[in-house]
Amino acid sequence: MLNPLWLKTFAAAAAAPSFTETARRLGLTQPTVSEHIRQLEQALNRRLFQRDTHSLALTSDGRSLLVHAQIILDAHERAERLFDAPRLRGRVRLGTSDDLAMGPLPDVLAAFRLAHPEVELDLTIGVTSELYKLLDDNGLDVMIGKRRKGDRRGQTLHKEALLWQAKEGLRVAPDEPLPLILLREPSVTRGLTLDALARAGRSWQIVCTSTSYAGCQAAARAGLGITVQPSHLSTLGLAAPAGAAQLPALPQVEFIVISAPAPNKPTRALTEILMRSTLT
Repeated sequence: MLNPLWLKTFAAAAAAPSFTETARRLGLTQPTVSEHIRQLEQALNRRLFQRDTHSLALTSDGRSLLVHAQIILDAHERAERLFDAPRLRGRVRLGTSDDLAMGPLPDVLAAFRLAHPEVELDLTIGVTSELYKLLDDNGLDVMIGKRRKGDRRGQTLHKEALLWQAKEGLRVAPDEPLPLILLREPSVTRGLTLDALARAGRSWQIVCTSTSYAGCQAAARAGLGITVQPSHLSTLGLAAPAGAAQLPALPQVEFIVISAPAPNKPTRALTEILMRSTLT
C-alpha cells in the first residue's frame, strides 16, 4: 500500500531542486525526506529519482508516478475536507429527468447519502419542462435535466448523443410516414426530434406518447414504432432500426444542473457532488 505521506513528500521533491529544499518546504528533516522516498521506491520496486550532489531529476518511472500521485493526493484531500466538515442537516428537493434517474443518478445519490446521512432528500422525477417550472415556482432546490432552448441558466454536466431506437429488426420504410414513439409535450427530446425531421422534409406519424422514457421503451420493444433517447439509455431489445441511415442526424443534448437562488448548505453540497460525479 502506498502511504499518502510518502506520496506527498515525493510530489514535493519532484517540484524542488533538492531533498534539502524539499525538507525545508515541508517542515521535515532531510533524512526524513530521504527515508520517505526510499520506502516509496522499495514499495514500488522502482527508482524514482536520478540524484547526485548537484541535481535532482525524476526518472521515467518517477514521471509516471507523479501523475497518479497528484490524483491520489487530490482525492485524499477532498475526502478529508468532506468528512472533517460539520455534519449537514436539512432537506434538499432534487428534481431529475427520468432518463438520468434510469442511468447514472443512483451512484450520485449513494455518494450524497454516505457523505451527508442526516440530510433528507426529496426526489421528484419528471420531464425537463416540468422540472423547470417547479424550480421557477420554488418547488425545487436543484434540478438536473436537459437544457431547454433559449435558457442559458445552469452548469453543464455533459453532452450526449440522441439515438433512433426500435425493436430489433424493425425496418424504416422510406416511402411511409415514420411511426414515432415520443414523450408527451412539452419535451426537449421531442422538440429536437421533430425539428430534425422537419428540416429533412421527412414525414412522420406519432403512434404513441408517454410521460416517461420507460413508457417509450416499452412501446418500442412492443414494435409499435421508433423512439428517440439519449445514448446511455440504450437497452437490451432495442437497436437502431434497419435503414436508419435514411433518417436525419439528431443533435446532442446538453445535461445541466440548476440551483434555485440562494441555495442552502445541503443544496450546495449536493450540487458539488453532482458536478464531480459520473454525470459529468
